[in-house]
Amino acid sequence: MDVLGLSLAAMGVAIGLGIIGYAGLQGMARQPEAISKLQTAMLIALAFVELVFLLTVFVGAPQLKTVASPAPVAAPAGEAH
Repeated sequence: MDVLGLSLAAMGVAIGLGIIGYAGLQGMARQPEAISKLQTAMLIALAFVELVFLLTVFVGAPQLKTVASPAPVAAPAGEAH
């Protein structure tokens, strides 16, 4: 996984959160009497989307560090230390 993968995951989460918020607010505007139920369902959905992103970051960030670190350079064969 590289920087592109993590940035795509972040973009997907942002889009997902926006869609969930939009749909939740539309539902609340349509049925004000069901605000508490809609709010609970919306918060649970938001938590699941955030959980997927946090798992992606916690799994991908250590791999990103190993990919980004430079390989050790070996000394030329003729040099003595």
